[in-house]
Amino acid sequence: MKQILTIAGSDSGGGAGIQADIKTISANGGFAMSAITSVTAQNTVAVTDAYDLPIPLIDAQLDAVFTDFDVASVKTGMLSSPAIVEAVARKLREYTPQVIVVDPVMISKSKFPLLKEEAINSLKQVLIPIATVLTPNVYEAELLAQQEIRTLDDAKDSAKTIAELGCQAVLVKGGHLDDEKATDVLYCNGAWSFFEADRIETKNTHGTGCTYSAAIATHLALGKDLIEAIGDAKTYITHAIQHALDIGKGHGPTNHFYFLA
Repeated sequence: MKQILTIAGSDSGGGAGIQADIKTISANGGFAMSAITSVTAQNTVAVTDAYDLPIPLIDAQLDAVFTDFDVASVKTGMLSSPAIVEAVARKLREYTPQVIVVDPVMISKSKFPLLKEEAINSLKQVLIPIATVLTPNVYEAELLAQQEIRTLDDAKDSAKTIAELGCQAVLVKGGHLDDEKATDVLYCNGAWSFFEADRIETKNTHGTGCTYSAAIATHLALGKDLIEAIGDAKTYITHAIQHALDIGKGHGPTNHFYFLA
């Protein structure tokens, strides 16, 4: 069984972060391992607090996984500080996994900052350049590309700009675009690919970004090429949203195991 490592923050509500990643990897046929970077107090309504784990403990988790398991791919999520970004990038350069999916988590739905402003430069300088694919949403792409994104053409422009930071591919997720379809834009090796899905009317979308990127990491670990991996992950996240769980008082989570219902 392919072994996939998620490096991210813990969501006490279970809908996003490490918890969503582990569910997603398992649901898509991989074995999930984790290195926790931060612990958040979080539910479907808001993130109310967060605590970053000490760098030596993050290092120790990564050493423990890489020295024992055959890591087929890595997905990164919440890396809140420059020190954490740099520590994770240092370990990834040391162990050189073949696949690195970077989800540049920056802010929660309730507007709680999950990436300190001063960490954005660290992300650009040391982590994005080693990414196999970067998966920003529109808000994150705007910050990374320093431009407004409203249309599909804007998303294409931003993806091309972000790719200049050194990553192999950029997938700008289109959930927040002013477009009839939910269309994601992939820029890779000078070429464009588009992944469409019908928009789903629901408030229950907590953890969609984490889930999508973890699914991509899993399908890449299974040996699929980037286009096929993203396509299969897009299908998975679309079904998980269609069957989202109306639990909690805010934005409920996607249903990672919808096919078991």
